[in-house]
Amino acid sequence: AVELTSKDLKPVVQEFQSIELSCIITSTTTPDPRIEWKKIQHGDTSYVFFDNKMQGDFMTRAEIYGRTSLVIKNVTRMDTATYRCEVAAPNDKKNIDELNIELTVLVKPVTPRCRVPKAVPVGKSASLHCQENEGYPAPIYSWYRNSEPLPTDSKSNAKFHNSSFILNPETGTLVFHAVHKGDTGRYYCIATNDAGVAKCEEQEMEVYDLNIAGIVGGVLVVLVVLVLITLGICCAYRRGYFVNNKQNGKK
Repeated sequence: AVELTSKDLKPVVQEFQSIELSCIITSTTTPDPRIEWKKIQHGDTSYVFFDNKMQGDFMTRAEIYGRTSLVIKNVTRMDTATYRCEVAAPNDKKNIDELNIELTVLVKPVTPRCRVPKAVPVGKSASLHCQENEGYPAPIYSWYRNSEPLPTDSKSNAKFHNSSFILNPETGTLVFHAVHKGDTGRYYCIATNDAGVAKCEEQEMEVYDLNIAGIVGGVLVVLVVLVLITLGICCAYRRGYFVNNKQNGKK
């Protein structure tokens, strides 16, 4: 009977490297069995190796190694799929066997997109966002202030007891419930997965005090101006400045 085995049924490789999909014949009486490789992705099946030839884009970047194994060079994220090794041995009583290999291609994150508010008044909430859509598996996010890593919860570290924030490492969102002056600084985010890391540029967030006296003074000035305008209009009406032309006997 023809029988197959593999060194690794779930190989993992970083993008742009090479990988061997191991398919080994452990038993057969057929001197020259027929070898086929197929790719199964999103429910569709296509040939990789058929009739002793590589197929499609694998013609320039893949080869059979050690009789039945498949070596793919310069793998891309599109190569993540299930690969089926099929061997037909006409001289054997059990004349066909197959095995499936699940290939995972790791993709390094690209520079994440970071959004940091430029200025926030003391006591107000603030949200910082970090997102990256290329990496596989999905990256984990971490935030830094002035090159110092921030914990996922400010309450978990005594160094940040004056702050009030929560960091979601899966979404990359850093939320301050109420900022204080100590939260001023230069912020950046790092996206990390099994393939590598990527960092966005630092951005400054300033926390400023609200000038309550100035605000109140400004409101009072506006009220005084409105009162003066109202009084002026009333005086003008009383003195007849707004009498229309008909009342003056003019056409």
